[in-house]
Amino acid sequence: MAELSAAPRRRVVITGLGAVSPVGIGADVFAAAVRAGVDGTAPIQSFDASGFPRRRAGEVTDFEPTDHLKRLDPAAWGRSGLLAAAAARLAVADAEIDEEQLERGRAGAIMGTTSGESAVVQELAEQWVAGGLESLDGGLAGQTPAARIANAVSAELRLHGETQTIPTACSASNYALGYAYDLVRSGEADVMLAGGADAVNRLTHAGFYALGAMAEDLPRPFAADRTGILTGEGGAVLLLETLEGARARGARVYAEILGYAANCDAAHMVHPDATSIAACIRAAHRNAGVEPEQIDYICAHGTGTPTNDTTEVAAAREVFGTRIPPISSIKSMLGHTMGAASGFGAIACCKALEQDFLPPTANVTEADPVLGEGVDCVPGTGREARLDIVQNHGFAFGGNNVITILGRVS
Repeated sequence: MAELSAAPRRRVVITGLGAVSPVGIGADVFAAAVRAGVDGTAPIQSFDASGFPRRRAGEVTDFEPTDHLKRLDPAAWGRSGLLAAAAARLAVADAEIDEEQLERGRAGAIMGTTSGESAVVQELAEQWVAGGLESLDGGLAGQTPAARIANAVSAELRLHGETQTIPTACSASNYALGYAYDLVRSGEADVMLAGGADAVNRLTHAGFYALGAMAEDLPRPFAADRTGILTGEGGAVLLLETLEGARARGARVYAEILGYAANCDAAHMVHPDATSIAACIRAAHRNAGVEPEQIDYICAHGTGTPTNDTTEVAAAREVFGTRIPPISSIKSMLGHTMGAASGFGAIACCKALEQDFLPPTANVTEADPVLGEGVDCVPGTGREARLDIVQNHGFAFGGNNVITILGRVS
């Protein structure tokens, strides 16, 4: 976490949610689908996957950029940037905040990603194969920098504050939320948009298949018969502002960001480390000023690989002992949306706090007994529950772990 000045720190809340996801567009549609355990995966359409034995992914098949964007020319931006910008505009509309206030004020965008503008790179690779160097589209090449994902948000909304893309892979949205939280809390910004975006592409699909981490049919996190992930895509954006500012304008408040923590063990390129994850959870609790027994729900990283799920539960046991809070994975419905994953997790947490329900782990009837007793993965569909404090996990290759803690504002 960034070191902050000794000046009083402001309370930071989430007042807007934007979701462009495989289970629907818009926070309310997204939340309803998650609560019902809707499967958002299907045979891949965005590239020819016929050469792969496993050909499903969580794609956003009903996304038309011009339905959401007012300023960006879709032809000039990559798919990840467009997903991010559309989600950001949805978050602004959901927050019912004056766009001119954002343009005039201290507002910016922090976005996370795993593969950057991967769909653009894929198209350029296909051009190279077909016609060599001279066949490459220069305009398309100019769309490749990952930095353009956050730039797309700020360009669409005319934001003049800090604009950063954080490429820390599958924990990137949580990094973005933490960074944005620090900027607002410290007084460096008044409003920030934070989250992540990634697009389904051949390279990521092939990489996870080569690792032996691709699910045979559906992702089943925490289940005994789980076989791995399906890749996914989307844009997930949350609008952060001060509690004082939100109350002054009469805004609906979904949740307060109580704190977060990040660490990196670098112990193994792809194998998570339970001790390091447990240390990150404890640090997040300290920074948020909460105790383990106050956590009502964990939105898990929950990829559905045997290694991840076993390690994640083992880390939770180190911190919570025999009383592990309900822990579920929305990747069972979306697929693994990479850099957007913990952003979607944060949106699910906000809606769970607002609507009093536990998001489920779909495609599962009970947790794998190997995980030990007391693992409630909320199998099948959502369940009514009063939630006050929730915990959102994001883990990435190389041991990049980030935990965010969100709480109800009374």
